[in-house]
Amino acid sequence: MSAPLDLDQLQTFIMISDTGSFTRAAEEVHRTQSAVSMQMRRLEERIGKPLFEKDGRSNRLTEEGERLLSYARRLMHLNRETLAAFDDRRLEGTIRIGTPDDYADRFLPEIMARFARSNPRVELTVICEPTFNLVEHIKRGHLDLALVTHDDSKGQSEVVRREPLLWVSSANHATHEHEILPMAFGRPTCIWRRSATDVLDRMQRDYRILFSSWSATVIAAAVLSGLAISVLPECALRPGMRVLGEADGFGALPDCKIGIMRAHTARADVVEALARHIAESLDNISVPAIEETGTFDFAALTALRGKRLRPGHIMPGW
Repeated sequence: MSAPLDLDQLQTFIMISDTGSFTRAAEEVHRTQSAVSMQMRRLEERIGKPLFEKDGRSNRLTEEGERLLSYARRLMHLNRETLAAFDDRRLEGTIRIGTPDDYADRFLPEIMARFARSNPRVELTVICEPTFNLVEHIKRGHLDLALVTHDDSKGQSEVVRREPLLWVSSANHATHEHEILPMAFGRPTCIWRRSATDVLDRMQRDYRILFSSWSATVIAAAVLSGLAISVLPECALRPGMRVLGEADGFGALPDCKIGIMRAHTARADVVEALARHIAESLDNISVPAIEETGTFDFAALTALRGKRLRPGHIMPGW
């Protein structure tokens, strides 16, 4: 029987990847640099593959190292989850979390499942509102934590995930070919709306806003029915949508940054635990895998991170 992997070695391996340095990783795990180097040599011997390669003066992960990193994070998370299940001092109470509905459909199942397994005595109260409202709820103490769209100009959140912001239309309609583009956006305070109109104005494209709503369901309905074009991050794409790009006459959009906001609360331990679970969950969730034919494999959404979406690809099924 093969000997099991050493969790201490895996923790050090993850820290090297996160800090980008053997020296900084050694400081984080409270070991000498020589001890860290020895750990990694033993881990490479156990795996039977080289995990690092020289990149100038620094080391970077090999392809095998990248593969191991995904497994290592999952093993360390399972280790924490197992210990928490037998901890009589584990967290209790109620925590209030908010998120836009764009993110709720895609991210909440993974976040809630991970957190509930590790903290079965904590009750989650969840509300779905746009980022603008959630920021106000955090400021007023109505929420303990919020998953929001990060605004660089305000810097109010800790960024935990980045995704391309994409132009989308219906796969079954030529809405994007209209001389005056019909658009569906969030309300005027929506960051994606401002990004899209800025690009359209720079391109001198004629458009008019036909639908304005905080609801992701309403925006998606307007797009899928062929009534309007919109902008969405990858996580919010739905079957039946087509991604538009420069070949269709649409300029590049800035990335969508997803961040965490924390309120000042007496339950800082619970808030930090949930924030950690959110960051780990979002890191574990992949984008839709794309085959060269342009089809999307939704079953692969929970597998390893797939290729990025390219303009012209169509989300089948609507």
